[in-house]
Amino acid sequence: MSSARTFAGGAPTSQPLYKEVKSRITRSLIAGEWKPGTAIPSESRLAAQFQVSVGTIRKAIDELVAEKIVIRQQGRGTFVTIHTEDRQFYYFFHIVGRHGGKEPPTHELLSLQTVKTDAATALQLRLKPGERVHRIHNVLKLADKPVIFDELRIAAARFPDLTAATFGARDGTIYGLYQARYGLNVVRISERLSAALPPARIARVLDLGAASPALVIRRVAYTYHDEPVELRTSWVNTRDHEYLSDLWKSEPR
Repeated sequence: MSSARTFAGGAPTSQPLYKEVKSRITRSLIAGEWKPGTAIPSESRLAAQFQVSVGTIRKAIDELVAEKIVIRQQGRGTFVTIHTEDRQFYYFFHIVGRHGGKEPPTHELLSLQTVKTDAATALQLRLKPGERVHRIHNVLKLADKPVIFDELRIAAARFPDLTAATFGARDGTIYGLYQARYGLNVVRISERLSAALPPARIARVLDLGAASPALVIRRVAYTYHDEPVELRTSWVNTRDHEYLSDLWKSEPR
């Protein structure tokens, strides 16, 4: 017997019903039907809209909550995640003091150029060869000392009016800028760590000696449906800092 089923009068689907509901809710988020920081409809309203049970809706919402795409607030409802300074600091910033805790960084934009993508970047961002990307060099300082040199690459077509002035004067985080100005919500990141001698220019910015290695973090940031939106390489001076990923800590309340 076929495992296919029809969802809300549409085409047959072989995946679990709650997965299809989750996909439909995600498509509504992508389309901007519910803006960051606003509440999505109640489970009963969504159940009526999609012609499924409240239990199916709840299971779909549970997965979206687990993926930090939406947030439940007791007694208030379920809200679309917004990239506040606090959220980015706890979920996406992993550099801590070697002898202390985590502190929020300050940033300094060094350059923003629009260039043709190279083959490796095109592959990771799923772009066509020769498409243009914004290449951004940015320094993060901790205790007024440069600790992290970031090189970001993002598709120019996704961020058509981005300028150095806009990026440098942003009100909040980089992911907050993506969300507020371009409607792109970063929902997860993938990072690979290694160690290497930084190029001379980066070593000078980070005040590293010629033979001093740096921590290298290669990050891909994804929006809904695992679509890559940013490729970032970070060089970190680990003289007084280290990388910490505490996966089991919950978001601060």
